[in-house]
Amino acid sequence: MPSATKKVTVFRRGEGRYVATNARGGQVRLGNGADDDFTPVELLLAAIGGCSSVDVDTVTSRRDEPEQFEVVVSGARIVDEAGGNRLDPVTLDFAVHFKDTEEGREAASLVERLVKLSRDKECTVARTVSADTQVVFKVDGHPLD
Repeated sequence: MPSATKKVTVFRRGEGRYVATNARGGQVRLGNGADDDFTPVELLLAAIGGCSSVDVDTVTSRRDEPEQFEVVVSGARIVDEAGGNRLDPVTLDFAVHFKDTEEGREAASLVERLVKLSRDKECTVARTVSADTQVVFKVDGHPLD
């Protein structure tokens, strides 16, 4: 069973350029938007879309292989009442289509229910973002005031 605690480590690879490494050795490059590396906000959108995609794909692909599986994730950047930056709303638009066969129609009939289930229960990333989640910042292991 996977660990309940998830962790990635972000290392600086140059000015405005970083690499995030997970416990299994996987890596993702990110940066400040000056090159083609993903920005942290783009990675957040990708994480939300990826999480929900896994939820939907895992079940539907047991019935049939999709002809199209695309999720467009977007977020409007706003400055909130406290002057802080955030995205609101974040929108996921699923385009998941199957062949016109018995298996394809069965898979297609599940898509809307699975997207709702992902939104309401299964997608840890989206549910964390939408919840009032505590984010603790530390310096050298010591929490900031």
